[in-house]
Amino acid sequence: MDDASVRDAADALARAYATGTPIRPIVESHPGATLGDAYRIQLAQVREWARAGEVVKGHKVGLASAAMQRQMGVDQPDYGHLTGGMFHLEHQPIPHRGFLQPRIEPEIAFVLNRELTGPGVTAADAVRAVDFVLPALEIVDSRIADWRISIVDTVADNASSGGVVLGSRPTLLSTVDLRLAGCTLHSNGALAATGAGGAVLGSPLNALVWLANTVGPLGVSLEPGHVILPGSMTGAIGVSPGDTVVAAVAGLGTVTAVFDRQEDDR
Repeated sequence: MDDASVRDAADALARAYATGTPIRPIVESHPGATLGDAYRIQLAQVREWARAGEVVKGHKVGLASAAMQRQMGVDQPDYGHLTGGMFHLEHQPIPHRGFLQPRIEPEIAFVLNRELTGPGVTAADAVRAVDFVLPALEIVDSRIADWRISIVDTVADNASSGGVVLGSRPTLLSTVDLRLAGCTLHSNGALAATGAGGAVLGSPLNALVWLANTVGPLGVSLEPGHVILPGSMTGAIGVSPGDTVVAAVAGLGTVTAVFDRQEDDR
């Protein structure tokens, strides 16, 4: 894709954010788009958000589990940016109308205390860089109609990012085995899904290493204080106005997302 086509695709996604109306897949409007083009489209949006005053507060790894890859019909992870405006407080009402077609998934969030810059980052480097971990709920959303996405579409759409809710009890990485940490996901009191940390590339730590080594050659470092979401431990579930979703992660505690009851009136 040439620069004009990248800008056209980024503008179309920006209109979807503004109007609440999803667009057709990028691979249909730009049939020749590659994965590299998709990341250029993503970065064009991030630059616009920065100009509008948003600050990058971290990154997410998407499609890191076999469950999510099957659900989305893709075969590899991707990554996106987390900005300050994406973070919501747990137990506080989240405006459902701020999303187009939201789903939610449980994750283990890393909070860094030192920089990680790839390539060449090892698991040992990643362990040293983690300050603490938190249970988290990621709200994934798509500006692509009916979630009809390819890997190009989701990457262009900032890895289908929507929002983040972090738990409030930090846990040292040395006190929990992330691979064996079991997870339950409840929606309105009913069990919706179960999983474990090992579903995320064998360990969520592997996703952190993958991210650092993937973005490093692009000139991007993972910074101290950044929140890193390594990927979902279960498939994503849909959320509606008024829903309460609780994830419990063994050894880490719980995190709760509450959506307001106001219907989307856009």
